[in-house]
Amino acid sequence: MKLSNQSRLIECVPNFSEGNNMEVIRQITHEIESVSGVRLLDVDPGKATNRTVVTFVGAPEEVMEAAFRAIRKASEIIDMSQHRGEHPRFGATDVCPFVPVSGVTMDEAAEYARQLAKRVGDEIQIPVYCYEYAAFEERRRNLANVRSGEYEGLPKKLSSPEWKPDFGPATFVPHTGAIAIGARNFLVAYNINLNTTSVRRANSIAFDIREAGRVVREGDPITGPIVKGEDGEPLRIPGTLKKTKAIGWFIEEYGIAQISINLTDITVTPIHVAFEEASKKAAERGMRVTGSELVGLVPLEALLAAGRFYLKKQKRSVGIPEREIIKIAVKSLGLDDLKPFNPEEKIIEYILASAQKKALTGLTLSAFVDETASESPAPGGGSVAAYLGALGAALGTMVANLSAHKRGWDERWEIFSDWAEKGMQYVNSLTALVDEDTRAFNRVMDAFGLPKGNEKEKAARKQAIQAATQYATEVPLKVMELAYGSFDVIEAMAKTGNPNSISDAGVGALAARAAVVGAYLNVRINARDLDDRTVANRIIQRAEELVEHANQREKEVLKQVYEKL
Repeated sequence: MKLSNQSRLIECVPNFSEGNNMEVIRQITHEIESVSGVRLLDVDPGKATNRTVVTFVGAPEEVMEAAFRAIRKASEIIDMSQHRGEHPRFGATDVCPFVPVSGVTMDEAAEYARQLAKRVGDEIQIPVYCYEYAAFEERRRNLANVRSGEYEGLPKKLSSPEWKPDFGPATFVPHTGAIAIGARNFLVAYNINLNTTSVRRANSIAFDIREAGRVVREGDPITGPIVKGEDGEPLRIPGTLKKTKAIGWFIEEYGIAQISINLTDITVTPIHVAFEEASKKAAERGMRVTGSELVGLVPLEALLAAGRFYLKKQKRSVGIPEREIIKIAVKSLGLDDLKPFNPEEKIIEYILASAQKKALTGLTLSAFVDETASESPAPGGGSVAAYLGALGAALGTMVANLSAHKRGWDERWEIFSDWAEKGMQYVNSLTALVDEDTRAFNRVMDAFGLPKGNEKEKAARKQAIQAATQYATEVPLKVMELAYGSFDVIEAMAKTGNPNSISDAGVGALAARAAVVGAYLNVRINARDLDDRTVANRIIQRAEELVEHANQREKEVLKQVYEKL
């Protein structure tokens, strides 16, 4: 079974050809903020470039809608025929890239970009070129190629068959120009701190690691004449890191030199790889890395990957809560070297979570109990069953972690770490369903509240009720599947885990079975209201199988427990 508590998130970073008139910029960002579920993260106007970079994030469908509204508004209020600026540009909305953050593949992001491109071309009648991962042909992958000639060269470009837009009219629209819509990887701006004030020495490390490397010189490597190849271009010694740009500079505020890095594809060169390589090169040159600094925002997975890397280097279990993994990443990378590092302000997913109302999973234990005991119908048995499942999986995970750290079991730490990591997936997924069960109940109540004044409204209301009821039946079934799946971890720990924690594995099995049976009751009570009995019977049959299997698995675990007590 696929386990995930990851939200489907895409970042969008459109660049608008206006950097001075804040009222124009405000109108555009207002369109973005008008879409529910989208979070505006940053607005960065540049006066000299006469260009504003906007960053927002959300679920793919909401991001597409917000981007469309912003592009439409920009086409109405920005006149490209009057635009002047230092940055290359060819449209009112010059570029609009989609960046997968979590739960979305690059291929999916590219397809969303193409859907937006088609809508912009069809409805706003702007020439649209798809670039990077959304490009339909190789030469259009590079934004510089797509934008060559800029706004002034558009009339000639659009008249050429080889530069026919991917969507929209192949005609010059003076007011709006053209737009490039694409999908690219997340770019991380990352600075590494050195125990030196020398920019030249910082640059030497930057040249060692950046993909472009350094130019070859005759004689003196600093002042000697540049050696050129047969094509007339300077010969280069490539650096050690792909998809990496870097340069050294001095930061007067902190009195140190830094290596300023742009990681243009963190799936190729992650943050911790850049940090380790820079540390190695600094040591070779008699310097030391003292820490690092993240500029702007970063996806959660980037820091989780770093935390897991350093935990594994220490031969420690990676199956621990993500907040603990983040702490390891922050300390290992020295992200708090220059100033305090607050994950809530730097990690995209955490920023989004802080903007949303925390429901049941944000309550204290006592507040959760009080809310359950109150006269409110939610949380009910479904949410409690999901929470029981999370607790059962958590106990299995705890035994795995204790086993990974047990003295004398060092050669087996990785086996238990793998079990703990799997256990945390169950914990996270079941925890997410605590609130999802309540949301499913609320969807049913909302459907019953729809108008029923005429036959059309009655039909729509009935359809909505049935759809919501089926979803409210499928959510507890998912709880059952996950809680039953957690028996794999619990049973393995009962058999091979730390014997001093055998009772914890037993309690985990009891909680997992209670979650399965409790969720089953919710499946049954919701399924009885489904008109489609074929669907209802299929769900009930699967639920009954899970109850039977869970009863057997609980017996097997408890047998192991009693034998070892």
